[in-house]
Amino acid sequence: MSRRYYITTPIYYVNSVPHIGTALTTVAADVNARYQRMRGREVFFLTGTDENATKVAEAAEAAGKTPKEFVDEISEEFKRIWAGLNIRYDDFIRTTEERHIKVVEEVWRRLLEAGHIYPGEYKGWYDVTTETLYSESELVDGKSPDGNPVREVSEPGYYFRLSAFAEPLLEHIEKNPRFIIPETRKNEVVSFIKQGLRDVYITRENKGWGIPVPGDESRVIYVWFDALINYISAVGWPDGDWESYWPAAAQWMGKDILVRFHATIWPAMLMGLGLPLPETLIGHGWVLMGDKKISKSLGNVVRPLELAEELDRSAGCGPELAVDAVRWHMVRTMPFENDTAFSMEEFQGRYNSELVNILSNGVHRVVSMTHNFCSGTVPDGALDEAALSQVRDALARYHAEMEAFRFDRAMDAAVEVGRILNGYIDEKKPWDLRKQDDSRLSDVMRTMVWMVRAVEAVLRPVTPTVADRLAALLNLEPLAEFSVLDGDAGVTPGLKLAQPQPLYVRLSAQKKEEGKEVREQPTQSQSSPADDTITIEDFLKVKLRIARVLDAAPVEGADKLMRLELIVGDERRQVLAGIRPQYSPEDLIGRQVVLVANLAPRKMRGYESQGMILAADGPNGEAILLQPDKEAPDGTSVH
Repeated sequence: MSRRYYITTPIYYVNSVPHIGTALTTVAADVNARYQRMRGREVFFLTGTDENATKVAEAAEAAGKTPKEFVDEISEEFKRIWAGLNIRYDDFIRTTEERHIKVVEEVWRRLLEAGHIYPGEYKGWYDVTTETLYSESELVDGKSPDGNPVREVSEPGYYFRLSAFAEPLLEHIEKNPRFIIPETRKNEVVSFIKQGLRDVYITRENKGWGIPVPGDESRVIYVWFDALINYISAVGWPDGDWESYWPAAAQWMGKDILVRFHATIWPAMLMGLGLPLPETLIGHGWVLMGDKKISKSLGNVVRPLELAEELDRSAGCGPELAVDAVRWHMVRTMPFENDTAFSMEEFQGRYNSELVNILSNGVHRVVSMTHNFCSGTVPDGALDEAALSQVRDALARYHAEMEAFRFDRAMDAAVEVGRILNGYIDEKKPWDLRKQDDSRLSDVMRTMVWMVRAVEAVLRPVTPTVADRLAALLNLEPLAEFSVLDGDAGVTPGLKLAQPQPLYVRLSAQKKEEGKEVREQPTQSQSSPADDTITIEDFLKVKLRIARVLDAAPVEGADKLMRLELIVGDERRQVLAGIRPQYSPEDLIGRQVVLVANLAPRKMRGYESQGMILAADGPNGEAILLQPDKEAPDGTSVH
C-alpha cells in the first residue's frame, strides 16, 4: 500500500473547551488535509483529546464529577466544536481508549528492555497547569517559566534517558532542514538541546487516574510521555499496516509545546524504539488578546463559534458562511514566526475588504453579467490564454506557499486571483462589448466564469462552504482536484449558471454607523440661511462618489422603481431609483452614475436603499441620469 499523507494536531487537554487559539491549530491541520486531498494525495488526519492529566482529575473533582464522566463530556464538546468549524478529521483518539493504553504499555516495555527507562528518585518542582517538571534553577520568582504556581515533588519513580539522544537529535535536525519549521523554532530547539539535555522523570504517584506503569501499579505514566504516543497508537503500531501511515508528514502544534516535548522528548522516544521521525514539526505562534496569550487560565478567551454567531447576527450571512469567515480570518492572520493579536476591528475589516469586496463581489459580477448578457449560459467563446496565464502564475505561488505550510501567504495568492478577476472585468468592460455587439464578448464571458472556478479552487481548503456555493452558482460539481484547472475546469459552452446570489454583504453594524453619522448632521434650519443658499461646509457634508451599475432589475409592484446594484470602489451598494420609465436594465448595466454615498439608508418596497443616484429633470419631468463625460475609477470622489 502507498504511503498516506499523515497529519496530526496535538491532543488537547480536556480541562476546558476550545478557544480560538486552540482552534487555530486544528483549523490549520484541516486546511492542510483539505489541500493535500485536492493535490490527489490519500490523507489521514488525526486529532483527539488528552485525558490522563493530573489537572483533568482536579478539574473533574471541582465540577463534582468522576474523571470519566468529566472527560466524556468535554471530549464530546471538542467533537461538537470541531464539527461546528467544519473540521473534517479521519480519526479522533482519546488517551483513555484501550487501543491507546495497550500501545503505551508496549512502548514502555520496549524502552525499558532497551535500557532507555530506569528507576530513580525525583526531587523538584511541578507545574500542574502545563504538566511540566522543573528544577530549582529553572524557577522564576518561585514560579514556573510560564508564570504558573508550582508544587514541590519528592518521590520514587522512573526516568527516560533523554540525555543519550542529544547528539542524534542535533544531527537529524542538521540533515533535515524541514524537520522543524519555522526557522526561529528550529533555532530555539537547537539552543535548548545544546544547553544540555537531562533525563526526564516520566512517572507520578498513582492516585487513581492515568495509565499504571506495567509491573508497578504504585506509579502512573507521566501524561506527556503517554500523550505523545497517540500519534503511533492511532495508526495501530506495532501491528497491521502502520508503516503506510508512519512517519507523519506534518505534525501541527503551538510553539509552547514544541521545544521541550515534540522536538526533543518525542523524537528521542522514537529513536529509542527504532522508528523513523516525523517529516515536519510545525510550531506556530500564539494568538494574543492585547499583549497576552489567549488562554483558558487567563480567562481572555475568544470562542470561535460564538464569533461566527456574532458575525451572522451582524451580516446576516447564515451560520455556515459565518464559520467560513472565521476560518478565513484565522488562516489569513495565522501567526508563524511571530505571535498575532486578535481584534474585532481587524476581523470585521478583513471580512469587508477581502471576503465581500474582492471575492464575493467579483463572483457576483460575473454571474450577474452572464445572466444579463448571455441569458445565464456560458457562451461558445475561447478562453483567454493570457488571462489564464496570470491566474496560473498566482496559483503557482499559492501552491508553493501551501506546500511550505505558509497558509497566511498562500491566501495572499488566493486574494490575488480575486483581484485578477475584478481587474479583468474592469479592463475588458463586457458591458461595452455587449452594447457594441462585439464578438469578443463570448471569449471574455467564458474566461470570467473560468476565473470563478479558480477562485473556488483556492478558497476550498480554507472556506469549504463558500467553495461549495461557488460550484453551485456555476452548476458544477465541487472541484475535487486542482488538476482540473489545467483544462477548462468544466466551464464548457452551454453551461447554465444558477441565479446570482451574493455570498457575503457588508456588515450591517457599519451601515448603522454610516446612518448615525448622517442623522447627526445639522438640519437645514440650523445651518442654512432663509434664501436656501448654503455654505461650502454644508456642501462638503454630502459625499458624492462615482459608482458603476453591476446589475439592475425592476421592483415588482412599483411602476417607477428600479433596483440597482452598484460597485463603489471596493464596496457594493443597493439603491432604489425612480427611473424605470426612462431606462431598461440593459441600458443601465455597466454605466457609471453619481451616488450620494452618505445618505441614511431607507426601506422601500421591502428593500433597503443605501444611497441615491443623481438625475436631472427632463422637459416633461423624466429622469436624466448624470454620469462623467469619460470613465473615472469606480469610487472616485465628486467635488
